[in-house]
Amino acid sequence: MLFTYSLLCKHPRIFRKLTGVSVSDFVTICDRIRPDANKVFSHMGRPAVLSKLEDKLIILFIYYRTYVSQEFLGYFVNLNDSNICRMFKKIEPLLAGKIQIKKDRTLTQDAVETLLLDVTEQPIQRPKKTKNRKKYYSGKKKRHTQKVELIMQRNGKIINISKSHPGRKHDFRIRLASDPLPRNPDKFVDLGYLGLNKVCRHVHLPFKRAKGGRLSKKQKEYNREHSRLRIGVEHKFCELKKFRILGDVYRNFRKKHHLRFNIIAGIVNLKHGF
Repeated sequence: MLFTYSLLCKHPRIFRKLTGVSVSDFVTICDRIRPDANKVFSHMGRPAVLSKLEDKLIILFIYYRTYVSQEFLGYFVNLNDSNICRMFKKIEPLLAGKIQIKKDRTLTQDAVETLLLDVTEQPIQRPKKTKNRKKYYSGKKKRHTQKVELIMQRNGKIINISKSHPGRKHDFRIRLASDPLPRNPDKFVDLGYLGLNKVCRHVHLPFKRAKGGRLSKKQKEYNREHSRLRIGVEHKFCELKKFRILGDVYRNFRKKHHLRFNIIAGIVNLKHGF
């Protein structure tokens, strides 16, 4: 078997390229979930092909990072794709319990000064049910998509991931349907959140040019400074979408998209020491 921890850990650069995490971060994640994993995977029966937790986890991370088919992964570890699927069903809840983004109640006590908000869209396969096709069709992307809102601090820490929403739903409506924001921190958003300043305090929006009009020099300068600050959330989306399961056309059941987005956001936070 080629995709085993004992072989890949000897090549840190290849390990990071295949899994999206360093060897040290991978070991940290394994140590966090090992006590629960020992209970979940303890069984009396035939010896498992992937007996070690590290080998099971590395297959899942390779799947997130490359988003190849489960049949493809199964070929390299001598397992059927159904075995790979069952293994993922067991290990993903363990990861979610230990490294996913959890609600931080301290935010309501003005623990942060600046919040960056934005919504990202990911293409999905055309829904089979006709009634869902219009709901998931994005007029902006001209295809079927689903949306997720991300909230992060200025230092790069992701503090909240919204549920997955149909691509037709507007960014502002996604915000209204999500958890309320703390009152005092400054909130930097794009024009997709136009109107948020009527609902929340300390909302910073860029100036919008009126039809046939022009922005003043000061307004243009403000927009540039606003973009320099808000670009951090765009970089964070780029980092998340290096895991191709969030960047390519999503082929799995939509009900698991929120779980996987949360897990990968937790992995990215861990990489930066949060």
